[in-house]
Amino acid sequence: MAVRQALGRGLQLGRALLLRFSAKPSPISGLGKPGPAAVWGRGERPGRAAGAGAQPGPHGLPLPDRYRFFRQSVAGLAARIQRQFLVRARGGAGPCGRAVFLAFGLGLGLIEEKQAEGRRAASACQEIQAIFTQKNKLVSDPLDSRCWQGFRLEDYLIGQSIGKGCSAAVYEATMPTLPQHLEKAKCISLLRKGPDVLPKRTDKEQAPGAPAFPFAIKMMWNISAGSSNEAILSKMSQELVPASRVALDGEYGGFTYRRSRGGPKQLAPHPNIIRVFRAFTSSVPLLPGALADYPDVLPPRLHPEGLGHSRTLFLVMKNYPCTLRQYLREHTPSPRLATMMTLQLLEGVDHLVQQGIAHRDLKSDNILVELDSDRCPWLVISDFGCCLADERIGLRLPFTSWYVDLGGNGSLMAPEVSTAHPGPRAVIDFSKADTWAVGAIAYEIFGLANPFYGQGKTHLESRSYQETQLPEMPKSVPPDARQLVKSLLQREASKRPSARVAANVLHLSLWGEHLLALKNLKLDKMIGWLLQQSAATLLADRLLEKSCVETKLQMLFLANLECEALCQAALLLRSWRAAP
Repeated sequence: MAVRQALGRGLQLGRALLLRFSAKPSPISGLGKPGPAAVWGRGERPGRAAGAGAQPGPHGLPLPDRYRFFRQSVAGLAARIQRQFLVRARGGAGPCGRAVFLAFGLGLGLIEEKQAEGRRAASACQEIQAIFTQKNKLVSDPLDSRCWQGFRLEDYLIGQSIGKGCSAAVYEATMPTLPQHLEKAKCISLLRKGPDVLPKRTDKEQAPGAPAFPFAIKMMWNISAGSSNEAILSKMSQELVPASRVALDGEYGGFTYRRSRGGPKQLAPHPNIIRVFRAFTSSVPLLPGALADYPDVLPPRLHPEGLGHSRTLFLVMKNYPCTLRQYLREHTPSPRLATMMTLQLLEGVDHLVQQGIAHRDLKSDNILVELDSDRCPWLVISDFGCCLADERIGLRLPFTSWYVDLGGNGSLMAPEVSTAHPGPRAVIDFSKADTWAVGAIAYEIFGLANPFYGQGKTHLESRSYQETQLPEMPKSVPPDARQLVKSLLQREASKRPSARVAANVLHLSLWGEHLLALKNLKLDKMIGWLLQQSAATLLADRLLEKSCVETKLQMLFLANLECEALCQAALLLRSWRAAP
């Protein structure tokens, strides 16, 4: 009995020593249930921007100098322990002592094997990720072949109003050089300055196939920025975060704009994030519906009682058919389709977090929808006017006074933001604020009322609600999706999964059912499943001219593949399914 206890103790000490003096092992072990640290221990993705001055987190505790020899290989440490065991054995150590050293070496050997398996899995994930990062299809820029055009308002034909918000109006637009509009352009007088406005069209005039107005022009309302180009760009710099470098090329737009050090970040392109093709300043024109819809923000030359300045910022983007709110009014997605729509939002938010950007105004009105050939919706996050994209502070905003801007849409403001109090050292962490908003929007996507909108007893406020007050989702909603929404709406940010882990949860739930059904989930099984998914996705992408929503989502998943985040998602799903 004493020898058996010594062996067990040696194995325990061996594992403890490894955790103390080497890299953190993979959370998938198949030896037990995940603890809280295993599920929620992930901070930000290594090597990408996150918080203020964020650096890739250490994989383990720093080693003392005397253990530096063993930093790369646990096998060296095991060998030294075995040598010490032999010395002790020759010196007449008792059977209990010899057993302890034997167990030490055995335990370290087993853990070294597990670490080698983890390294192989991480390497396979990196190789798959590299392949699909190149394969991912981003939104094409229709103005790429016209790099010298589109930097003036006069370059466009303006159609009817698409919508307006609290800070801008959006109009459909096209360019006279596009083939379908050459004839119309000849019929429009170009003698006056300003944009050409097309008369209101009828349904019969709508060209079949490609949209007649492929662009959307967003005209910002300029109340306080002044009329100089520099002042306008500085005041409205957040709107330029999703703009490409070509869009901000001032050579043709009459100004030179360069992001200075410490200014707003430039967001890398992503399929679920809006892309601004052109950005320029121009004189405010009198567009259709302006006097009726927003007379107060017009300049006095257009409306005597207007408060606006004579120049403002214009953004040119792709024209999407509708917003998410409009889509949900007319359609009721199936549970599987609603799950994929929620997954798209999580993919977009994860991209923002990895870029060190917080949107801070997520709502169904700021999410655009495009339909594929099968009428499946593809979601795109837009309107970055309230975003946090500061190079100096990242996602951790100093909250020194009530004058600090915390973003828009107070109804969907995460609890850690809505309950914050200013102070000399107060800091608000926005790394999981948008993820919380996705959990609230998921209610709308699954056909329910958003619990944080409206009035009455069913209305909840983010600053005071309790998790037990959240409305139960119907049984038609997949169980994994129901559990995930609850997790996303946890009051404490530390208890919520990151956007990457949450997205992986839905990926595994949608396409990894047979993997989750395994009694003993091991890394080699997971890598085998990933290789199968990779082959199937590449084949589907090659056979289809236009990737369907499912194929695009699978390509996104594989392009953002990380072994640790995937393991956390798998453990989280298994813990939910094992719960009574």
